[in-house]
Amino acid sequence: MNPSIEHPDRSSQGLLHAFVLNGQGSAQSISFAQLAQLQLTAEQSLWLHWDRSHAHTEQWLRQSSGLNEFACDLLLEESTRPRLVRLEHQALLLFLRAINLNPQAEPEDMISLRLFANQQSIYSLRQRPVQVTDELIKAFEKGFGPKNTSELLLFFAQSLTDRLELTVSQLADSVDQEEADTDNDERHVPVVLPLLQARRRAANLRRFLAPQRDVFAMLTLSQEAWFMPDDTLYWNELNNRLMLHLEELELTRERIGLVLETEHRRRNERISHTMYLLTIITGFFLPMTFVTGLLGINVGGIPGSDYAYGFLVACAVLMILAVGQWLFFRWLRWV
Repeated sequence: MNPSIEHPDRSSQGLLHAFVLNGQGSAQSISFAQLAQLQLTAEQSLWLHWDRSHAHTEQWLRQSSGLNEFACDLLLEESTRPRLVRLEHQALLLFLRAINLNPQAEPEDMISLRLFANQQSIYSLRQRPVQVTDELIKAFEKGFGPKNTSELLLFFAQSLTDRLELTVSQLADSVDQEEADTDNDERHVPVVLPLLQARRRAANLRRFLAPQRDVFAMLTLSQEAWFMPDDTLYWNELNNRLMLHLEELELTRERIGLVLETEHRRRNERISHTMYLLTIITGFFLPMTFVTGLLGINVGGIPGSDYAYGFLVACAVLMILAVGQWLFFRWLRWV
């Protein structure tokens, strides 16, 4: 069976995938009609993957899943953030966020993956396709998939963290290239819009995934009896990996800021250099402008034009005005 193709009988009921784990790394696909008569052995586990937006999903959860109203309300709510909720009888509600790698989608447009888990059952709900389920089914087909619900939770968390690592690496690589070009070529002008988009993406990913780090830390200290003895080590490693990715996202955002700051400084230096050249040119022509303006004065109609020293008096008045203006600018601390 192609894992990317949903069974028509199941999808019509809101059930996208249904598998019985045999405890040895493989799983058997079942139909929606088989759920009512399903009897699990001690070695078997059940995984059901639902479309949260489907009306039959809510109906099945509230009427046939055995979950109380509180758990159903949390699984079906419109918006949620990563968190861990412990229920009675050693059951868990786990809410995770996944990178959106669907076509024509932005990675920071996160996908919410909601999980109910106990010793023999895991119910997962999503509204948009999440590719980790396809990876899980391929692992079942090859015989090295999760053997129980404890390993299945770890599989989901590890796959989501792996996909985050790829996105974080791509962002870091793009910044590496811009930094290298900026450092090696003084004339290089970074393209600002892609950098701003990458900076916004890094900030959004860090903001949306930071609570997931706390969830992994809580699972590191989890005392559920159906968890495997070495699960604590794996959850702790996932927590450390996610912390590393979040730190890399923060560093990427700061590095982009430095690249943009460097370009802003270089642009100001270029503007200052241009203004300096214009000032020199203006200063070079200022004496000639003054002389031509002075010699071009029409003194024929001004008072004192008949006086022999009238032109000298006019020059003296201009000098007094210039000195007064300079003293006024000095008083304003403009010069």
